[in-house]
Amino acid sequence: MVRSYRRFEPSHSFGTVCTASSNAVWTPDARTTTTRSTGAGRSYVGANEDVLCWDVKKGELLSRWHDTDNKSEVTVLSQCAAQSDLFAAGYADGAIRIWDGLSGQIVVSFNGHRSAVTQLQFDREGARLASGSRDTDIIIWNLLSETAEFRLRGHKDQITGLSFLQTPVITRQIPHTNEGIDVGTTDSEEEIEEKYLVSTSKDALIKLWDLTNPHCVETHVAQSSGECWALGVSPDGAGCITAGNDGELKVWHIGQERLAKLSNGAGDGKKQDIITSHGILQRQGRDRAIGISFHPKQDYLAVHGSDKAVEVWRMRAQDEANRHIQRKRRRRREKAAAAGESLPAEPDESEAAPAVDDLFVSYVVVRTGGKIRSACWANPGTRISKALQLLVSMTNNQIELYSVATYSAQQRKAASKEGPEYSRSLAVDLPGHRTDIRTLALSSDDRMLASASSGQLKIWNLRTESCLRTIDCGQALCSAFLPGDRIVLLGTKTGDLEMYDVSTNTLIESIPAHEGQAIWTLAVHPDGRSLVTGSADKSAKFWRFDVVDEEIPGTRRTTQRLKLTQTRQLKVSDDVLSLCFSPDSRLLAVATLDNTVKIFFVDSLKLFLTLYGHKLPVLNLSISNDSKLIATCSADKNVRIWGLDFGDCHKAFFAHQDSVMQVNFIPHPTEREEAHLLFSASKDGVLKSWDGDKFEQIQKLEGHHGEIWAMAVSRTGETVVTASHDKSIRVWQVGDDLVFLEEEREKEQEEMYEATLAQNLDKDHRDEDDQEQDEVAAAGKQTIATLTHGERIIEALEVALVDRDLMRAYERDKARNPKLALPQRNPLFTAMGNISAESHVLKTLSRIPSAALNDALLIIPFTTLPTLFIFLSLFLQQRMRPDLAWRVTFFLLQAHMQQIVAAASMRDALQEILDAYDVWSRSEQDLMGFNLAGLEIMSRDARERETGGWLGDVEEEVVEQGKGRRKRAFGSLA
Repeated sequence: MVRSYRRFEPSHSFGTVCTASSNAVWTPDARTTTTRSTGAGRSYVGANEDVLCWDVKKGELLSRWHDTDNKSEVTVLSQCAAQSDLFAAGYADGAIRIWDGLSGQIVVSFNGHRSAVTQLQFDREGARLASGSRDTDIIIWNLLSETAEFRLRGHKDQITGLSFLQTPVITRQIPHTNEGIDVGTTDSEEEIEEKYLVSTSKDALIKLWDLTNPHCVETHVAQSSGECWALGVSPDGAGCITAGNDGELKVWHIGQERLAKLSNGAGDGKKQDIITSHGILQRQGRDRAIGISFHPKQDYLAVHGSDKAVEVWRMRAQDEANRHIQRKRRRRREKAAAAGESLPAEPDESEAAPAVDDLFVSYVVVRTGGKIRSACWANPGTRISKALQLLVSMTNNQIELYSVATYSAQQRKAASKEGPEYSRSLAVDLPGHRTDIRTLALSSDDRMLASASSGQLKIWNLRTESCLRTIDCGQALCSAFLPGDRIVLLGTKTGDLEMYDVSTNTLIESIPAHEGQAIWTLAVHPDGRSLVTGSADKSAKFWRFDVVDEEIPGTRRTTQRLKLTQTRQLKVSDDVLSLCFSPDSRLLAVATLDNTVKIFFVDSLKLFLTLYGHKLPVLNLSISNDSKLIATCSADKNVRIWGLDFGDCHKAFFAHQDSVMQVNFIPHPTEREEAHLLFSASKDGVLKSWDGDKFEQIQKLEGHHGEIWAMAVSRTGETVVTASHDKSIRVWQVGDDLVFLEEEREKEQEEMYEATLAQNLDKDHRDEDDQEQDEVAAAGKQTIATLTHGERIIEALEVALVDRDLMRAYERDKARNPKLALPQRNPLFTAMGNISAESHVLKTLSRIPSAALNDALLIIPFTTLPTLFIFLSLFLQQRMRPDLAWRVTFFLLQAHMQQIVAAASMRDALQEILDAYDVWSRSEQDLMGFNLAGLEIMSRDARERETGGWLGDVEEEVVEQGKGRRKRAFGSLA
């Protein structure tokens, strides 16, 4: 009989506030829009492969956006200004997902980049999205049609900044005429359009792109000191700042008027740079600047690098800048007069443009609690505010909100000569550790989980994922729940044993156990009455649990307290890295730094066996429940299974791609077959399960995005908990499905084949694009999904063509013989309710996501196009999704233009499609014209009802004709 195993599935993950791979986005919640609001808004952050929404004030997790098909981590987030509930998230595999913030559902998915997305930017109306990636390309996505418009090439390194530029509309065409009107001369609000995009890259270039006729307009060197890492555009769009290495900030002016004239073709023929440099500023920090954020309402900007500081700069107003310049000139004249020198004549203040350092002044440096990943302004409010709110997400898994006093509020205080005040007002830090989790321990009932890192011990409820206790501790390396589950014992790097009471959240006792040497491991005896600790001082010490009566200070009463008493000590030749008791309490296994495992008798501490074989130190070991097998894992990436009777190595297998950190048998399996089932966790971020009898891998569980440092297996083996460098604690639980080894191997081979096939397909597609080396190219990417969609279209066409010919022959024969029986059709159509062949093809096309349709159509071979054109013509003639039919036709004409022109046999089919399209487009135009005429009649009737008759008050209104010409007319005369 074929052996089956229980399948482990990812259950949930927790402990992550934010990750260092993604930025943070602040949004106001429903309460912050009111005047009496006390909320601090919401923070949207990337947390590995999920997007989390945090209430900044309460520190509560409001929502988690998770896509089950995604395993890549979030790299960038962006919010749509026109529709504040829409968020774009870019991922490490090049995918982009648009999320609905209210429902937490995916609106549309795009996949065009070939590496991690680094920048996302919505336009002002929310109709387009610009994305930049490490593959050096920029793609413009149309959110209305859910398609990629084009790909912009020109940068030689990853994209570090993107922004749409707003330009005023000078002239616009009068409807139904060829005349233009001047829209900039009226008193109404100025009309804005976004036809240009500015981008920066790590290649130290800043580029201006025209999006109407896609091409690069200008290219400038953004930084003089190497790479450009950040771009910030002012809210009015009149200037921008780029940042790079060595604390250099470069200020640029954007000529919006010249840009508007360029877009309307009204230039005077002279070459003028639209983006011009205005000077260089120097930050206080010399690290690489990775973020620039302008305040949307006030004249401040925040610049930060990867260090623990955010520099806030203030922009002086024009009159304040002039006063500053006058003071500088007055000081220069006074110094010259005192030295008896004469200064040359200086230009008038009104004529001379102020220098960059006269306009920008460093205001305050905000020191944060960790290295910064991103900083953005929170709660912008109005232009007059007493304090600025700055939201900072950090690489140490926490979010902080800082309050900075404004310049006007600081001037009102008496102590204005002191530096501006700032304070950390709020923080989201309790739901996670600041540093990597080095040890995990489960309680005896598997309900509580203890996780310890350098400086923090946290107790979690494993079912609700909530943090019950947070206790300050030393630099923990190992941990265990003591019998009763009320006390957690930690071994620290300083050689101390620290006992913490979970109920009172206090430190009971700190014992200097190993004289300053790190305690690498500890193990509780199976009888629950003692434990053993192993340290870098080349010894293993045995401790007995004693309950003593301790007097309560100030009273005569006593209370019972647990105390550790050292009983024995075992000296070995090298550092002790891991310890383990056999479940029958007979043996003690000790792993040392000399790559060996020594097994001693517990009662006499005499050496029983020495296990040789590992080439690097053994990092962890575990003994099976029946005390027959011992599993060891090492830094040599191998896992070895040994017999405890003679110490022979049963099997050594290459288990992981990096050091194996921990290995565990199931402590108390419910079934005898699972007694030799073991788990291994490695620095390659993968958790694996193994059969210790057949020496075969059962499952490969992927999910972590960093090294796995610690692992804990529940009592019966139904739950496995892992902690990783990505700051997440992940829970893996037994599912309803079973694992069969042959099926699992076949599944792995299929995944490997599909990944290789998709990679080769995309490589061929990319090579075809690279041969042209054009500045603008089509944005496409072949994946397994697009390959599958293309194959489904081909299959549907093959089946539908046969069925169509069959049904046409049946209709001809039925005209001669009305009693003719219906022919035997393909069972596929019978299962779908006897639908027609064209309906089946249309349903197949409609099921393909709009963003993946173009890439799926590229899979179809040219020989299949005549069949597809037949059905496209039917769709247009029968009004079956004519919009989709014309989109498919138009794309195929673009993709195969040369072959289609050369093939005379396709002329008739294309002519049918064109004729059907003309008929459909004319009918749509007539329908739209009829609706417009009806709306005009309804609006005229509404105006007549408002004015009280057909001849109401005669009003004069200005009707603009042509540029600069105006004509008076009667406005409300019917």
